[in-house]
Amino acid sequence: MKVDITFRNMFATDALRNHVQDKLDKVVEKYLDKVSEAHVTLSLERYLHHADINLHAGHFHLRGKEKCEDMYASIDKAVDKIERQLKKYKERLRSHRPAHIHASEPVRVRYEVLESKGIEGVEPDVISTNEFLAKPMNVEEALMQMDLLNNDFLVFTRPETPSDVSVVYRRKDGNFGLIQAGNEVAIPAPAK
Repeated sequence: MKVDITFRNMFATDALRNHVQDKLDKVVEKYLDKVSEAHVTLSLERYLHHADINLHAGHFHLRGKEKCEDMYASIDKAVDKIERQLKKYKERLRSHRPAHIHASEPVRVRYEVLESKGIEGVEPDVISTNEFLAKPMNVEEALMQMDLLNNDFLVFTRPETPSDVSVVYRRKDGNFGLIQAGNEVAIPAPAK
């Protein structure tokens, strides 16, 4: 497994590199058949040590992010988060062989974060812009991926209609919502 480690605002040490590699190797060997790569960012911000670990297993991504007063504790807790996610989805990840992975290409999605002016008629300023690839998957896979990333929403495409974008999201009541966009959606006309 290829592990890229980025150090921010701190010195890169072999001890930290070895600790990350050892912890990830144990978890990967225990739960996953194939992991192509892992990217780890270790940083020091305001006396807190941050560990952000991203694993790529097939077309699924796993993420563990923690901060503590000790870098080794941050790494251990981030890896523990990934391990908990893997325990939850162990069988699905091992047996999952989606047929549609190479059938269609991911769709590029762009989003902007806007600053709220609070004044009517004034255009909001764009704070940041980002792009990502919305990958083809069914709703069950999208829910699992959203949970693995520990996100509140996930943008994806459906294998049947790869040009139409869909969004699954976590509702405040604990349930999930699905938003589907595309030409196939029929909205009934309001009653007169």
